[in-house]
Amino acid sequence: MYQIRTATINDIPLIQQLTDEIWRPTYKDLMTPEQLEYMIGMMYSTASLSSQITEKQHEFLLLYDDQRAIGFASYSTTEEPGIYKLQKIYVHGDYQGKGVGRFLLESVIERVKAANATALELDVKRDNKARFFYEKQGFTILKEKDTNIGNDYWMKDYVMRKPL
Repeated sequence: MYQIRTATINDIPLIQQLTDEIWRPTYKDLMTPEQLEYMIGMMYSTASLSSQITEKQHEFLLLYDDQRAIGFASYSTTEEPGIYKLQKIYVHGDYQGKGVGRFLLESVIERVKAANATALELDVKRDNKARFFYEKQGFTILKEKDTNIGNDYWMKDYVMRKPL
């Protein structure tokens, strides 16, 4: 049985461990090793995760299969009233295609609906096959977005939105 719990600052090492186990294999074919390392440092360093949890008010959820941590998600408000943003959602490769990602996403949706969200948005790399997962969950492409993340690296994303 899967369980979800809200992460705290004390869970940063676990989020970093899951990042190593999930993020690297997910993106190894979608970007250079240099960009991969740059982005992990940028988004998953202890300082960055601390800032996301405390200053930026990102809510992190940890997903467990019994005692084993198998994924995580995070979400936050946006400047647009009623619109929440799914910042991250990752599930171990051996659990993909089994409804586990949908379970985690539905848990996020339940929480943002309880906070009066009217829509959930996310950014997905345009060449990431996860886009098709999001489409199956009711997200549609709102627009394309190119973001310079520094070091001459660009994120070429689709912004997707699901009305709630």
